[in-house]
Formats: sequence, C-alpha cells, structure tokens
Amino acid sequence: MLVLVAPGQGAQTPGFLTPWLELPGASDRLAAWSKAIDLDLVHYGTQADADEIRDTAVAQPLLVAAGLLAAHALGDVRPDAVAGHSVGEITAAVLAGVLDETAALRFVRARGLAMAEAAAVTETGMAAMLGGEQDVVVGHLEGLGLTPANVNGAGQIVAAGTAEQLAALAENKPEGVRRVVPLKVAGAFHTAHMAPAVAVLEEKAAELTVADPKTSYISNRDGAVVTGGEEVLARLVGQVANPVRWDRCMETFQELGVTALVELCPGGTLTGIAKRALPGVKPQALKTPDDLDAARELIAEHTGPAA
Repeated sequence: MLVLVAPGQGAQTPGFLTPWLELPGASDRLAAWSKAIDLDLVHYGTQADADEIRDTAVAQPLLVAAGLLAAHALGDVRPDAVAGHSVGEITAAVLAGVLDETAALRFVRARGLAMAEAAAVTETGMAAMLGGEQDVVVGHLEGLGLTPANVNGAGQIVAAGTAEQLAALAENKPEGVRRVVPLKVAGAFHTAHMAPAVAVLEEKAAELTVADPKTSYISNRDGAVVTGGEEVLARLVGQVANPVRWDRCMETFQELGVTALVELCPGGTLTGIAKRALPGVKPQALKTPDDLDAARELIAEHTGPAA
C-alpha cells in the first residue's frame, strides 16, 4: 500500500528544479504555471539564491509546483493515500483530485503572500528540536511562550514564535533535546501569528470549485482521512494558523497498512522522519530525476501497474 507525500517549506534549495526541467514537457508546464500566477517559477527554481527562495511568497508556490512536476514525471500513479506537510497539503489536494493544478497554484500564491504579510508584522521564526520526550518538550515550549507548530514524531518538534522567544529557547533547551536548529523560513507559521492570513484565504477559498477526494486524503490537523472536498478546503484554510500534526498522519499511515512512502520533490525531509518513525515502511525520496526509476520500482511493487 502506497502513500504519496509532499514536503513543506524549508525543503527548497537553490537550483533544485534545474535537472527536472530537462524532462519532456516540464519546462513548458512550469512556464505556463508561472504565467497563471504571475511569478517566474523557472527563475526561482533554477537561478535564485537561498535568500530569494526563502521568501514565503516565493517558496510556497515553488514547492507546490515542484511536487506537481515530480508527480507528472512519475506517470500514471494511483496511490492508496496522499498527504502533505504544511504547504505540501495543497500538492496532496491536487493528487487527490480535490483541486486542479492551476487553481491550487493560484491558491498557494495567495497563501504565500498572505502569510508573508502576516509574518512581517513581528519578527518571528521557527526552530526544530531533535530529541526529547514529546510531553516534556511541549511543556517547556509553552513555558517560553512558544508554539509546538510542527509535531513531526520520531523525536522532532518544531517551535515557532518571536525572535526573542526563540533566542530564549536556544539558551534554555528542553530536557533531552540534543540540538535546536533554526529553520529557513520567514515567520512563525501554524501559530496565532498567522491569523490574518486565514481571513484572506477564506475569501480565496470561496472562489474555488472542489471535488471530493478520489483517494484517501490525510489531514495535518489531526491525521484524519477526509472524504469531502469542501472539508479538505476548509482545513487547508485553517491549517495556516494551527499546528501540523505529522505524527498523527503517520499513525494513520500505519492504521491504513501503508507499506511504501514516496516523497515528491524536493524529497528528503519526510522520508528521513519515516525511516525513524515507520519501521517496515519502505521510503523513497525524489530529490532529482535520477530517483525516478527507484520510485517507479517501489510503486510497482506496492501498488501494481495502473489500470
């Protein structure tokens, strides 16, 4: 049983789309998407530096476009379930048939702009903590006024809050935490700091046409399998100001009997977590087109050829 997953913000690196644009049709596809959302995805995916693609308004549509390019490159794959981490949920919504590609990219463009605007109000950020017991870490964060914005499982929780709060965390790590690693993001996402973005996205969502998922769509809010398109959309809107519970998504993978996990471009983060948290599940990250053959073999082994 196969789950196809899409990574979230921070997974991007300079030039990561360059080899993907050598695939047939990829350059034309990305150019068309760029025109649809008035953002030069080709430039940002191939030539922009780390600071340029750290910009929330750029990073989010770039990541969704990258995931969709990789999905096209895989071919006619019919996963048993889909999920995405944070902005990757929008990619997953396309894979599930809830949104079409252009609508999803326009929505994520609005999401990125709204979240960037919200992040500009106060200097905020995020930091990953490696190690520690979940209850201990969460209690410590709350004591510092921080939010456990991503609960990723396998000993990884991401804190979000103001620059001052994150500085205090660096000086005073929770018991059992080995390292505190600042993330390459420009705001305290999935916290109350993002509340203004929710109102913007509610207006954008009202303009969208959605369909019910054609495969199991697993939500970041609580790991639930969501069966209605309108409910998926409502969760996409609200999720920008609420914690990502990737740990619960992985619990659902286990309950569904997932045996293989393929992470779309730029892969690596979610497969790394899966290796630690999902023993017995075979993971495969799509970092470059060189990984496509291995992914196709894994897909064939765990789903069989598409009908």
